[in-house]
Amino acid sequence: MSVPAFGLGTFRLQGQVVIDSVSTALELGYRAIDTAQIYENEAEVGQAIAASGIARNELFITSKIWIANFAKDRLIDSLKESLEKLQTDYLDLTLIHWPSPEDQVPVAEFMGALLEAKRLGLTRQIGVSNFTIDLMKQAIAAVGAENIATNQIELHPYLQNRKVVEFAQSQGIQITSYMTLAYGEVLKDPLIVQIAERLQATPAQVTLAWAMQSGYAVIPSSTKRANLQGNLGATALTLSEADMALIATLDRGHRLTSPKGIAPQWD
Repeated sequence: MSVPAFGLGTFRLQGQVVIDSVSTALELGYRAIDTAQIYENEAEVGQAIAASGIARNELFITSKIWIANFAKDRLIDSLKESLEKLQTDYLDLTLIHWPSPEDQVPVAEFMGALLEAKRLGLTRQIGVSNFTIDLMKQAIAAVGAENIATNQIELHPYLQNRKVVEFAQSQGIQITSYMTLAYGEVLKDPLIVQIAERLQATPAQVTLAWAMQSGYAVIPSSTKRANLQGNLGATALTLSEADMALIATLDRGHRLTSPKGIAPQWD
């Protein structure tokens, strides 16, 4: 897979909180870190990474371009600002965070600028986030499916986003699942709890293992060392086909993120 199956998310974490989360995660063995311009924590993430002393080539750093920076005369400059904050010469993956509201900047324009950033060596791979099937088709028309490493979407047992997943996978585009634990909602689900007890695992481990076994990359976040360590344990857990099938039944189209004025018409 072009994107590591397991990484650390930093959404909603700022200041010393994000420094501590990233530092602890790196100490525990995490090597993929996901951030974004709009999180306003790139500088702190960069600080934690620099302080860790881990060689840059051992890390996989992802950030996302915010909608205000989509115009082709702005995108690359904004990416260079992100690199400066993150204290690195390149990103491993740069994503378009959300589609441009009301198509103010055409998909072809920002994807073209992102591909140019890749050609310039500012990012090793490029991709998208929160893209529908139609938007993915436009992105593919602009830069080719081979240049789109992933579509990072809200995906958890209660929102399995099957149409989008099926189309992306048919094009060789990997899916990255964010909010895999549905803000903790799935951790109380009786079915997930039952599977976890039987496997002597945590509900979080079961859910993350389900997503990874489905072929998705995951980027759970936490501020607690015990949870960061526990989540990492999901990489060693294997669910049976029967358990995978049971979790598949939990889908109910329960979407948690759909910001007004930014979110597209979902599939």
